[in-house]
Amino acid sequence: MKIVVRTPNWIGDVIFALPALESLTANYPEAEIRLAAGGRVKEIFEGEEFAGRLIPLPLSNTFKNFRESAKILKGEGFDIGLLLANSFSSAFLFAAAKIPQRWGYKRDGRGLFLTKGVHPGDEDPPVHMVHYYLRLLEGLDLKTLPPEIRITVSAEEKEKARRELAAAGADPKKPLVILNPGAAYGPAKRWPASGFAELARLLQERKSMDIAITGAPEDAALGAEIASGLARKPIDLVGKTTLRGLFGVISRASVFITNDTGPMHMANALRVPVVGIFGPTDPRVTGPFHPPATVIRKEEIPCRPCSYRQCPYDHRCLRRIPAEEVYDAAAAYLP
Repeated sequence: MKIVVRTPNWIGDVIFALPALESLTANYPEAEIRLAAGGRVKEIFEGEEFAGRLIPLPLSNTFKNFRESAKILKGEGFDIGLLLANSFSSAFLFAAAKIPQRWGYKRDGRGLFLTKGVHPGDEDPPVHMVHYYLRLLEGLDLKTLPPEIRITVSAEEKEKARRELAAAGADPKKPLVILNPGAAYGPAKRWPASGFAELARLLQERKSMDIAITGAPEDAALGAEIASGLARKPIDLVGKTTLRGLFGVISRASVFITNDTGPMHMANALRVPVVGIFGPTDPRVTGPFHPPATVIRKEEIPCRPCSYRQCPYDHRCLRRIPAEEVYDAAAAYLP
């Protein structure tokens, strides 16, 4: 039997879906299971545990790319297609590829393209995304394993990260704190750069920490603003790592301080202590799944969680979080 899984397109969602992939494999131990992934998330599956299973797909939904993706999938002769991506286009793609069995959540008008659909539950309180993906399998009458998220970082990836950090000025004898001030989802999820800057100052003055700043190329201005007022310049890794390279760098951190964004879940999968700063999103749904982790949020804000990409008001859910509170959470993981 040949099974293809269309993975989600967001880094965090891919990591949340890993327990579902493990359970799928346990249900079909003799099957050939491949992973169709687009965009940057393809790099997550370039580690050793996923070797040879990746089918790279273009992320942009042009008609030409769609036809090419359908042709690739059809040529593989899959028997079953499991949709962990929630989009209409992903279900349409599996239908266009003429995959005989197409399984997924019935949502966003795509039930027409599914041969076996599961209605997503309307839970109150809401379930974590890890359980959201596992409940899809349960709705398909498949057994699920106790969920555990882990990512393997090879010795070579760790050594490469060590060399790169050393070349950038990191002291191997000091604990490394990583600040991750961006958020691809939108500015509403970003704790102000001034908060990260004050936090970095406290870490330098009270703990004499080495500090690195990570992020996508578009986060360069955030990184520069944070670094501008510090007595010792932090290690600037913004836009300078691949996704697999970032796994290696994070694996060497003593604590990872971040907004609710994909790299937070990368650190959590590596069991690096996480301090997650939450504003418009709900940590019950997208929070760190495993300890060690601390979530910082202001529960008393009446408009949160709203899940807006851009705050239409004064961003009080994040602006009211003081640097001292985040420092105290981070210091609990530091010597």
